[in-house]
Amino acid sequence: MTEFAPARIAVPVPGGALTVGIWNNAPDAPTVLAIHGITANHRCWPLLADHLPGVRIIAPDLRGRGRSRDLGGPYGLEQHARDLVAVLDHLGLESVAVVAHSMGAFVAVLLAARFPDRVSSLTLVDGGLPLDPPDRPGSGDETHDAPAPDGTAVLGPAARRLSMTFASVEEYRDFWREHPAFRDHWSAAVEAYVDYDLHGQPPALRPSGDLAAVGADVAELYGGESYRRALESVRQPTTFLRAPRGLLDEPEALYRPERMSEKPTIAGLRVIEVDDVNHYTIVLAEPGARRVALAVNDTLHVSSTAAPAATIHD
Repeated sequence: MTEFAPARIAVPVPGGALTVGIWNNAPDAPTVLAIHGITANHRCWPLLADHLPGVRIIAPDLRGRGRSRDLGGPYGLEQHARDLVAVLDHLGLESVAVVAHSMGAFVAVLLAARFPDRVSSLTLVDGGLPLDPPDRPGSGDETHDAPAPDGTAVLGPAARRLSMTFASVEEYRDFWREHPAFRDHWSAAVEAYVDYDLHGQPPALRPSGDLAAVGADVAELYGGESYRRALESVRQPTTFLRAPRGLLDEPEALYRPERMSEKPTIAGLRVIEVDDVNHYTIVLAEPGARRVALAVNDTLHVSSTAAPAATIHD
């Protein structure tokens, strides 16, 4: 049975403490570090934990999100990577398999590139490769550090809701029930994830994501020379799972099918096309979570040598 509320610990980091959820907290279990997306929190991972009952899942609320929302700056992907090293140090973990969704996948890439001895493998879930700017669809092969577009162009309602207030928990649930990604996929797991996101008191409840933190992170999702170098330096076995539908369940996915083979990318990248999921339901609905769990389980047994590039249709 799914445990929506894992055990929680506080990990000291610069500026305060990072909240970390832990499913199956058995020290001798295989361990996976799970990194959530840009406006999400650690409660996006219960279905993954449900499908990996013998695996310890370490899932932080990133700086500026969830119960880590009051941690101030500096923000940005590099700071998240340093915070995650602090989590691994606090738990005495030398090296772990990493699974990461959306913006969290960008953090995972930097973690693997900057601290290669701490990451044994990467499972990137619809994230981690530089996005095509909305006004410049194409190959994603830009090498310069061009100004990033406004994040709301990609995040849409996910970004706009951060400045909204809600009179009650039920009103916030209703907001999400009407979200195109979840209209046909509402579940107890989604409801628990949504409820955890709120902070404050009625009638002025707010989503937990900090606008400054989100703004700093979204500016880095279109890549640049520094991020390109990080991608090209990754040597850990890496799997990319692509959702064929976007954030609003639209047929235009976050990543074009051919994007994974275009530069910049990761050498030996294994690509899995996950059928009939959108950017959210690839982790927050059963079919997507099951496929992600299978991919993660594979990494726990993979050799240290990356496999040749391949595309797999689920």
